[in-house]
Amino acid sequence: MNTMDNLEKQLICPICIEMFTKPVVILPCQHNLCRKCANDVFQASNPYLPTRGGSLTSGGRFRCPSCRHEVVLDRHGVYGLQRNLLVENIIDMFKQESSSSKPAPERKEETPMCDVHEEEKINIYCVTHGVPTCSMCKVFGAHKDCEVAAITSIYQSKKAELSDGIAMMVGNNDRMQGIVSQLEEACRAIEENGRRQKTLVCERFDQLYTILEEKKTEMSQKVTAEQEEKVNYIRGLTRKYGDHLEESCKMVELGIQTMEEPEMALFLQNTKPLLKKLAEASSTAHLDKVERGYENMDHYSVDFKKEGLALRSLDFLQDDEDEDEEDEDGGASAEEGDGAPGVSAGGAATAASVQPAATQPSPPCPSAASSGSAIASAPRC
Repeated sequence: MNTMDNLEKQLICPICIEMFTKPVVILPCQHNLCRKCANDVFQASNPYLPTRGGSLTSGGRFRCPSCRHEVVLDRHGVYGLQRNLLVENIIDMFKQESSSSKPAPERKEETPMCDVHEEEKINIYCVTHGVPTCSMCKVFGAHKDCEVAAITSIYQSKKAELSDGIAMMVGNNDRMQGIVSQLEEACRAIEENGRRQKTLVCERFDQLYTILEEKKTEMSQKVTAEQEEKVNYIRGLTRKYGDHLEESCKMVELGIQTMEEPEMALFLQNTKPLLKKLAEASSTAHLDKVERGYENMDHYSVDFKKEGLALRSLDFLQDDEDEDEEDEDGGASAEEGDGAPGVSAGGAATAASVQPAATQPSPPCPSAASSGSAIASAPRC
């Protein structure tokens, strides 16, 4: 027996302090552990590693509980450790030897004793108070006036009642589990639907951004076109005035030279044509003159107050508005076929508010034929 006791001590797991439970794994330090105990130690040493089915499935490390040697595991975790089949076979043989050498212990049924009459066994059931008691309590004790019944019959009825209650609870648990599954599925559906609707909303806003960008480009091109036309006209007029100024300066220099002529006869000969040229140089009737305010571009003004209010009032359609929108879509399609803008009253206001102000055309100057369109769009004298 001493040999068996010593062998049993060698088969004790240092973690659970019980005989090894198969499968038994051997560590690199040659100490043995139950695989379950090794997994528990591994999880405690690596709490943040991912798990699958309660077991770590990726590499990590832990220390041997017997010698503190560090054990490094691969991606298989404790399932990558080698099983010690020798120890498992020894455990099987030890259990067989122990079962054959030791008689099976007899199970003794312990009958509870009465708290009042300590030598009396509890053998009856008080129906009035709903507690088991002894015969002495019925004859002389606190339950002498109570209704009692045989404990066996009450045992069977209560056991059947408890069994029914358990069965009912199991059924309720199944129903609750079904409800939980439905709620989880509803949660996933809500998340998926929410993502889909957010995507649709973003697409609709992207369409609005595209429309606004196109409209901005179109209106900017209109302003740029008139800007370039006016600038080109003014630059051409500037060149004409510069040429006229240069000619006038030359005439002034020529006049000064003539004034310095000492010969009166020669002076009088040169004076007549010079005075004629001076008179012609002094006249600017052949040059265009720009009317005051020609440089203004205020007629390209915009007012987006109504449109801004419309954009700020954007919201999701209500259930009762869906059918109305479908009807409006049909009407809008018909209007688009007739050339009308496919927008509501707010859209019409937008189109009206960004049109350039009408200007009264003025007749172009005779010498500005190349800039006739610019002259026609802005008055000049």
